Amino acid sequence: MAMTPSLRKFALTVHVTSSVGLLGAIASFLVLALAGVTTQDSPTIRAVYPAMELVARFIIVPLAFASLITGLVQSLGTAWGLFRHYWILAKFSLTVFATTVLLIKLELIGYAAHLATHTNLPYADLHAAGMQLAVHAAGGLLVLLVPAILSEYKPQGLTRYGRRKQHELRSASQQLFPTPLPRSPHSNGDIQIPSRSGSITITIRRAQIFGLIAFVFVLHVVVLHVAGIGLGNH
Repeated sequence: MAMTPSLRKFALTVHVTSSVGLLGAIASFLVLALAGVTTQDSPTIRAVYPAMELVARFIIVPLAFASLITGLVQSLGTAWGLFRHYWILAKFSLTVFATTVLLIKLELIGYAAHLATHTNLPYADLHAAGMQLAVHAAGGLLVLLVPAILSEYKPQGLTRYGRRKQHELRSASQQLFPTPLPRSPHSNGDIQIPSRSGSITITIRRAQIFGLIAFVFVLHVVVLHVAGIGLGNH
């Protein structure tokens, strides 16, 4: 069901705000994690890890869900759809992945905050936990930069479902416009569909999106492997 223009603008504003805020919150979390693993100052350590737990639970988690939900609303409430374009599906999948990893790591974040309250600080345990959190924060920041890039560039490319919907739209357009649909002379099968506001050019370039996602995942896994950290390790 399509949203009204005012509701669409409101949903877009909330989505952009929460997404940008999420990147900033994760960057702050990363700074705190790096401060925790690069200092031996007891007061700093005792302050850093509880602060990381507060930032994670009360800023990052709410913003992650806000970004996820508003992105879903934006997709389903507009003509873009959720399953029609590879870039939208990739953006949603990466956000779900990052949110899932965040929820898994909440236990480790709480554990580190608890260690920081001990009378005799367990520096080795805190350093190990802090390293894991720093690496995952850096990886999460990298992963969530991809949806931001996809939102800006909107690389073209339709899924199988999107092509079927395109075919239905083209059939409906041919009934309204008997003249054959124009094709771009400089494209490989680009289709221009007439609309009230002009035309919509559709190009299938899924390889670029898949390549970008694969690169981010491989880079994330390599960083975790080099650091000797697994997804669920404590």
